[in-house]
Amino acid sequence: MKKIMIVEDDRALSQGIVMALRKEAYQFTQCYTLKEARRLLEDTKPDLMLLDINLPDGSGFDFLKEVMAEANLPVIVVTANDMEIDEVMGLELGAEDYITKPFSLMVLRARIEKVLRAQSRGSCAASYEQGDLLFDFEGMHYYIAGQEVLLSSTEQRLLRLLVENKDRHLTRAFLIDRLWTDGAEYVDENALSVTVKRLRDKIEENPAKPLHIRTVYGVGYVWH
Repeated sequence: MKKIMIVEDDRALSQGIVMALRKEAYQFTQCYTLKEARRLLEDTKPDLMLLDINLPDGSGFDFLKEVMAEANLPVIVVTANDMEIDEVMGLELGAEDYITKPFSLMVLRARIEKVLRAQSRGSCAASYEQGDLLFDFEGMHYYIAGQEVLLSSTEQRLLRLLVENKDRHLTRAFLIDRLWTDGAEYVDENALSVTVKRLRDKIEENPAKPLHIRTVYGVGYVWH
């Protein structure tokens, strides 16, 4: 049973999400403050978090930074903040998705299912080693010159896709489809650019002149 933590101070909305998903095989932990979420995160070890940004005791963005630094946990931001700059910030901090209120609970359910499917989807390469790079995809440990780096779940999936298709030019449409969508919903292409930049910043010696994640202009990206 997949465990979902809801960090949302609107109790009616939180309960509505639980009711909408009650037929699914999910177990819920409902938190109404960041204090509650911090206290319960380690004990419950959720598989996914739904995170509001505007909470009574602090910023969800600050908490998102904490989660990305300490846990390999996919997060979907659910917020009334519909400014593009807030969406970009959420994605840059490592969120899997960003949904603005009001939203359809059916759409939210589809997004949750998509993230959890992507998280559990296996592929053939268990590990990869090249020069100073060592990636343990099964153990979810990533080393650059012997130093471990922390990757969000989206960054891990992107890295794995690129590595398993080494020297193949992967189109932006293909990567977006594999990382976020099933072709039935719109995802801003900026989300892919943001994720590629984050990954380059973490694994490339010089992100401005990447050796491994190279841009194929007019097409997409290739792992070299």
